[in-house]
Amino acid sequence: MVEEQQRLGRYELLAEIGRGAMGVVYKARDPIIDRVLAIKTFDFRGLGAMQEAVERRFFQEAQSAGRLNHPNIVTIFDAGEADGCAYIAMELLEGPSLREVLDQSAPLSVTRALELAGQIARGLAYAHEHGVVHRDVKPANIILVGRRVKITDFGIAALPFGAGKGTGELAGSPKYMSPEQVLGEDIDGRSDIFALGALLYEMLTGRQPFVGENVPDIMQAVLLHDPPPPSSLNPKVPPAVDAFVRRVLSKRQEDRPPSARGLLRE
Repeated sequence: MVEEQQRLGRYELLAEIGRGAMGVVYKARDPIIDRVLAIKTFDFRGLGAMQEAVERRFFQEAQSAGRLNHPNIVTIFDAGEADGCAYIAMELLEGPSLREVLDQSAPLSVTRALELAGQIARGLAYAHEHGVVHRDVKPANIILVGRRVKITDFGIAALPFGAGKGTGELAGSPKYMSPEQVLGEDIDGRSDIFALGALLYEMLTGRQPFVGENVPDIMQAVLLHDPPPPSSLNPKVPPAVDAFVRRVLSKRQEDRPPSARGLLRE
């Protein structure tokens, strides 16, 4: 807790702003350059023999994400280890997540949904062109800062089990996972494209395309079921958008657009 520990390494912890399964997010200050930022901490204790490999993978992912410099991707300033936990220091984003926006006002207008999807696609295209796959594109990882989209948590879904490398392990958010992720197969940028399609579907309809009472049911839906066209739930969705959503949600990777950059031309 911040009350118990006011610092993490050189950073001053100002307030706790979020908490998840893997750690805590703080509003913090770098006293060296007087910059307010966000610190996301990760506690890998309890992983036993896996801990060393997980920590190594964490810093590899942080390094890859830290090289990304794009207006639609959160900026990473630093990564390190202090006081028994690993951390990432990043741009502090002042704005709601897409999850919060959808919970309050879904469905969005077709124009707004396509605008947001376009910004997400631009960020993903840049990342993919620099060899980085997100693996966990979902509403909670999309932050809206004014009219601008910021994608967060690149590579985090690769922890602690390295999903996407043929390990057979499941990591990420099942409702937005591609079939190949559900099956634990190798992935590439087309898995992020599938997740973007699931996001766009939800923005257009107010409903998630793949649902179930539990995780196995959701996984089965991702693998076997095709959602109804968005226009059947929102008559304002034009046929061209129906066709686009159907293509990006194709079960087979080769049936999806080959790149996020290509999405911007469709």
